Amino acid sequence: MFVESATVNSSGEVFCGTVTENGEDTPFPMTERQRDILERMTRRTTCEKRLWERGGIILLHADGMPKKQIARETGNDIRTVRKWCGRWEESQPGLMSAEEAEEKEEKEISPREYERRVAEVLGDAPRPGSPPEFSPEQVVHIVAISCEVLDDSDEPVSSRNYGDIAREAVDREIVETISRDSVGRFLREARVKPHKTRYWLNADYEDEEQFGENVRTVCDAYQQAPELYKLGTHTVCNDEKTGIRALERRHATHPAEPGKPERVEHSYERHGTLCLIANLEVATGRIIAPTISPTRTEDDYVRHIERTIDTDPDARWIFITDNPDTHQSESLVELIARKCAIDIPLGKKGSSGILKSMGTRREFLSDTSHRIHFTYTPKHASWLNQIEIWFSSLSRRLVRRGNFSSLEHLRLRLEKFIDFFNETMAKPFKWTYTGRPLAA
Repeated sequence: MFVESATVNSSGEVFCGTVTENGEDTPFPMTERQRDILERMTRRTTCEKRLWERGGIILLHADGMPKKQIARETGNDIRTVRKWCGRWEESQPGLMSAEEAEEKEEKEISPREYERRVAEVLGDAPRPGSPPEFSPEQVVHIVAISCEVLDDSDEPVSSRNYGDIAREAVDREIVETISRDSVGRFLREARVKPHKTRYWLNADYEDEEQFGENVRTVCDAYQQAPELYKLGTHTVCNDEKTGIRALERRHATHPAEPGKPERVEHSYERHGTLCLIANLEVATGRIIAPTISPTRTEDDYVRHIERTIDTDPDARWIFITDNPDTHQSESLVELIARKCAIDIPLGKKGSSGILKSMGTRREFLSDTSHRIHFTYTPKHASWLNQIEIWFSSLSRRLVRRGNFSSLEHLRLRLEKFIDFFNETMAKPFKWTYTGRPLAA
């Protein structure tokens, strides 16, 4: 026979005691928060069986049930019941110190973290286990095999799977035998994934010093853009996003349901592609004067630049862009000369003057003394152009999952997204890269 008794001390700790037949009172510590966690843990359908059994023992004893009766009720040995009740009592200083620190506002402990600590109390103690079958040196050699590049080898495969690595380790007499599962476990522990590759570009600079100078010029333009904007100068990142496809799904999309994601039809009809030439105002983060057309010719680009300049015809303009021929063309030089009222002979393309070559045209367009000039990103450095960040947002938010019934429908959706972006999302990018080594 037993009865339940409980007392609360000054720190808020609840002592649930067991009054036995001979009148002895054995206090058993448990706070209300600990009880709540144990009850929720043992009610959860995903609770591990061992935690469920041990949590049940603790709760029964906290409710006043003697340990011998708990053993009979749960079908456990009395030594098991004593073990886990004792483990719980030993853990109280650590659990209580966390609660007391939280009450004193020294450190707040989340419910998830506190539950993790309770689960650790009920978990198995570390065991020595059987000795490892493979030495650390053998494991290192196996991982090294998985990292080998086979480009210049005579191997029959261009990459190795777990089975190949296991056979290679045996052939090289690193181990006598090993399973593919063991190889997989070692590679997971080392966080090595030989089945994956990623494209990498080794930049080949004709002049590394010039490359660095060009990078710094672009980054300086970003740093100066807010102040120049106040003075009436527009710093604009500019580029084309080509091949935006108008794809229409053959069947309707099924909406998401509890337990099921949105289901999208695989088959689609093609209605053609459009090209978007966009300008990102660095100081405001807004898209200004976009051009949407089926092509991206030299004339398309020149007309786009002219339309952009005409939005503020008397202002200074700095265009940050990359290096295709259309961005350094004869027509563009003529446009900038006309807009800047530069009345000098331009020469002839391919033979003389400013128009002679790509280099001479680029030099003219990059002249910072002109009211309108271009700053070009280095080759293989499109990541420097902030408009590429915006193009990524456009793809994720509209194009990737879009359903467009025609080119005109795609055009309208692009225009609507740009208006939506300017109204709700536009803000300057926090560009911290300067193109210079970090200061100590």
